[in-house]
Amino acid sequence: MRVAVGSSRAPKVEAARRALAGAGERHARFRGAQLVTVEVPSAPAMPLSLAALQSGARERAERARASSGADLGIGLEGGLELQGSGPGRRAFLMSWAYVTDGRRGHFGCGGAIELPDGLAARVADEGLELAQAVDALTSRRDVRSREGAWGVLTAGWLDRTHSFELALVNALAPFYNAEVYA
Repeated sequence: MRVAVGSSRAPKVEAARRALAGAGERHARFRGAQLVTVEVPSAPAMPLSLAALQSGARERAERARASSGADLGIGLEGGLELQGSGPGRRAFLMSWAYVTDGRRGHFGCGGAIELPDGLAARVADEGLELAQAVDALTSRRDVRSREGAWGVLTAGWLDRTHSFELALVNALAPFYNAEVYA
């Protein structure tokens, strides 16, 4: 089986490797799956709603599969779900996955964590991408290519790869556990 992931970012590719290895332990179809990466730009660059997160994940998966001729396409998208506005607004970092074989597709979520108000304001009000805001907060560069905002917010307990892996395990469930989803 050939599987295309719509990104070349290390945390997303590693999440796909881990999830496919786990799926291979549960269903022979996934054993020895060949993973290819396809760079698919995200629109918008910083999703700020559940609808935008899911749309981005779906678009990445469909474009990766179509452009590579793979059996499955995987799309992974991280961003914020903003709830409310003004002083009572809440922002949740979420990771979403979408998997398609061209006939059907399924979503999975890797959980959510609430952002501190200051970080949320940098993104929602100032228009920074979360990656830029986290880099500024930590005085480091390219945090998203390592532990990501997840790692910063959980003091290293969870990281970006883990969040995407969980989302992908959930999105893959109808494919490796088809008996339950029939």
